Amino acid sequence: MSLLRNTASQATGKAGRSLRSWQTQVFVVSWITYAAFYFPRSSFSAAKVGILEDPTVNGTLTQGVLGNLDALYLAAYAVGQFTWGAVAEKWGTRVVVTGGMIFAGLAAVFMGFGSALWLFAPLMIVQGLAQATGWSALSKNIASFFTVKSRGRAMGMFSTSYAFGGLVAGPVAGFFAYSVFHDWRAAFFTGGVVILALLVVFVTLQRNNLRECGLPDIDVIDSDLPEAGEKTAEIEEGRRRMRLADLLAAARHDSMILRLGISYFLLKPARYAILLWGPVLVIQAMPEVDKLTAVLVPIAFGVAGVVAPIVCGWLSDTVFGARRVPVCVISLALLVGVLCLWGPMTATGSVPLVCGALALIGLAAYGADAMISGVAAVDFGTSRHAAGAAGFINGCGSVGAILGGLLPGYLGGGALFYGFAVAAAIAAAVLAPQWNRRPVSA
Repeated sequence: MSLLRNTASQATGKAGRSLRSWQTQVFVVSWITYAAFYFPRSSFSAAKVGILEDPTVNGTLTQGVLGNLDALYLAAYAVGQFTWGAVAEKWGTRVVVTGGMIFAGLAAVFMGFGSALWLFAPLMIVQGLAQATGWSALSKNIASFFTVKSRGRAMGMFSTSYAFGGLVAGPVAGFFAYSVFHDWRAAFFTGGVVILALLVVFVTLQRNNLRECGLPDIDVIDSDLPEAGEKTAEIEEGRRRMRLADLLAAARHDSMILRLGISYFLLKPARYAILLWGPVLVIQAMPEVDKLTAVLVPIAFGVAGVVAPIVCGWLSDTVFGARRVPVCVISLALLVGVLCLWGPMTATGSVPLVCGALALIGLAAYGADAMISGVAAVDFGTSRHAAGAAGFINGCGSVGAILGGLLPGYLGGGALFYGFAVAAAIAAAVLAPQWNRRPVSA
């Protein structure tokens, strides 16, 4: 809450008190909403260990087929990331995210009713498009309510939403599937029910920007300009002129957006491989564990992921003076090292060591991820292009994430993780020359 008080101190009087209140409300609702997206997203991951052992689907939904379904989902997710960011710039967060939550919930519920490939394939496409509505639009919300000087901490805290979602959604779905109903289909029903229930909270309490709250734009507060009305009118005019070409407006705005997109393309496969295949990777490394244990072990990855964005956001704001690139490069370098440890640590067959490996990977991967896709995206995009920048960078990352969903269906853990280490090293090399870059308004 001290973050909210510090940010709000830039506004005075009655407006300042209103700003504090709206910052708190929008931040909390945005955080809960994006965490909710992970419940239908993680349902398939939790269901996989049951599907692979279900004799009624053997020969149809094989491990390779499940990898193909993940790739199909992630391809749709990538298309959605490039698209929904620009749509959110024009129509606002509430419209885009509301539609995404509805379709994500319904797609998960319908997947629980069957196990045929002809049903799973189109529903995975729907799920991918629906999931893509969340990050870019909600990142714009944060950018629209917090100034540049505090945005590293705000986005760092907000980034814990997807780490928390990934942490709890899979185990919750797995618990209901394997301990309560003893049917992998229950994982899908659980994810659908959770996001549809939280849809009510989002629709009721969310706002698109400070103007809807009767306050000036955050850029006006940030720059302390007296001509608030003129600047707001300029922003509104820019939104009215939105065209299809504006899908790439953020990348044209600052070439740093393209560099971040390339780096995120190289980083995303590692995180998504564990997010989508974590239980399977664990059970392959330790065949003696049961299905519920295999679902629970990747919690270590998620716990570290909750801590990493907060620490990295604070470091980028304070130690590095609003420079986001140093934290990205340091996190990527750490990721290279810990990915190379996966093979030796899992070869021991020790559950604690595997948990430790996943925790280290989560700390490094989520730290870099939060910086690249969150803080740096909205900073270099500015509040005017924040959703477009987040959408473009996440679209690039989602193209890379297709490999994270596809490759575990065909490759063993050792080759997989060494390949991810090489990709992370290249991503660090892409960003390192920009070590001292800051957002123009910082």
